[in-house]
Amino acid sequence: MRCPYCGNEDTQVKDSRPTEDGAAIRRRRICSACGGRFTTFERVQLRELTVLKRSGRRVPFDRDKLMRSVQVACRKRPVDPDRIERMVSGIVRQLESLGEPEVNSEQIGELIMEGLKGLDDVAYVRFASVYRNFREAKDFEDLLGELSGVESPIR
Repeated sequence: MRCPYCGNEDTQVKDSRPTEDGAAIRRRRICSACGGRFTTFERVQLRELTVLKRSGRRVPFDRDKLMRSVQVACRKRPVDPDRIERMVSGIVRQLESLGEPEVNSEQIGELIMEGLKGLDDVAYVRFASVYRNFREAKDFEDLLGELSGVESPIR
């Protein structure tokens, strides 16, 4: 593993342990050249996934991009980072278990929205506003009506 500080390829594992959900191994490493310490995670990957974007482009699936999207939606919200990690791992497992090498970006977005709905209402609305490309206040009203199960009184 290359050192993120100096680029040296000679690093040593000092400690390994499973993550809380057991889906990854957390490794503490030290660089033999600069002495820098850093953490890496090792995860099982069942298959290579490709994402079919709305534009028709195909890009490799990036778990880190999915994680960043969820973290942005949950920013400054009282959501435990472990719950976010479990949600993202669950989404990745669902995508891999579909058995298809290619997934639509819409499928991923819907899975994220479903997960955020159970995690935090504000994060759900934040993500939905970007994912569904809200343009006016009525879009928010409709989503909030969906969330509460009540038809919006403002028309």
